[in-house]
Formats: sequence, C-alpha cells, structure tokens
Amino acid sequence: MKDYEALSKKHFDGQAAEYDQRDTYYYSQNGKISCRDIAAQIKGISYESLLDVGCGTGFLIDILANLRAARYCGVDLSDEMIRVAKGKRIHGAEFTVGSADKLPYPDGSFDIVTCSQSFHHYPYPEKAMREARRVLKPGGLYILSDTGIGGIGAWIDNHVLFKLMKSGDCHTTNRRGIEKLMAGAGFTIAGSRQIKGMIYTVTGKK
Repeated sequence: MKDYEALSKKHFDGQAAEYDQRDTYYYSQNGKISCRDIAAQIKGISYESLLDVGCGTGFLIDILANLRAARYCGVDLSDEMIRVAKGKRIHGAEFTVGSADKLPYPDGSFDIVTCSQSFHHYPYPEKAMREARRVLKPGGLYILSDTGIGGIGAWIDNHVLFKLMKSGDCHTTNRRGIEKLMAGAGFTIAGSRQIKGMIYTVTGKK
C-alpha cells in the first residue's frame, strides 16, 4: 500500500523553509485563503483553547494569537514545518509533531479544532474526524477548510491521479462529502459554504 503519510512528510519538509513566502498554488496560496477564512469565522467566537491539525508553519495560529490570547496547539507530521512554526515564538502556542488520526491530547481538551488544506492528505479521514471530535469539549467546533471536487472528477483524482502523484494527496471530496463525513463522525453541521473556486469551509459542532 502506498505510504501517503511518508509522501506528505517528505513533500512538506521540502516546502517548509519557503512555505510562508511562496504564495503560489503549489505552495501556500490555498492554505492562506483557508486560514484567513477560518480566522474571520473565529473572530466573533469566545474560546480559551484551540488546536490546529495539520498546522504547517503555524500560519493560522499566528493570525489568531495576534487577535486573542488563548491556549493554542498545533500538530503536524512534518518535522520541518513544526521547526519553522516553533521559530516564530508565537505567544501561548505549542507545536508538536504528530498525526491527525492519533492526536496526542486527552479527550475534551479544546474549544475549537481547525483543519486547513491538509485533510486531503489524510489516508484515514474517518478516523481523523473521530479524533477531532474526541479532543473537543462538548459544544466545541470543528472547522475544516479544504479544496476538493465530487462526482467523476473526484473518482479520477482518487483512483488514478493521486496514485501517480508523490505529494501525499490521497483523496478529494467536495463540501457535501465533508458534511457527510462530519455527520457520520457524530457532528451537527453548523455551517457550510464555498469560499473561492473549489475551496470550501465546513463547521461541525460536537
């Protein structure tokens, strides 16, 4: 079986040093669009703790920490991305190398869990969803923003193109597909919208 996590780790380790500066589709363009959308959504929400899964260089947490003091945690499988994130010395932030389907936090640890432009790299999406719900407090929010399509395009990506690629992309779905996954993991859908092109944000409530 193709090791998507190893491919993702290699891909993002190689991007880490330039990720924030290279605002292109291959690097961080979509990620920044998603992060800014999530930050705008969170701005009016009261919270004390937030986990960003697939945090990369800590781009989202850096935005949020400048808006509100809270406990911020970021987890990513790329050692180099975590190294860059730690180097920013963001107040109140803690960054850890780890996997989305085995989050290193106790049950009910966070008010909000976010995930921006990394979900399509998770080989076990249902398990990642359940892990996000596990670490949320009752009533907590899971805000997921990603790029994806449905229908025949998704089938071609998932069964042909992604099997040939070496970037760790392993599955795509549209926001309706994410809504279905969230509902299956026990979330109530609290919001769902298309942001730009194929980029969407879906919010689930525990």
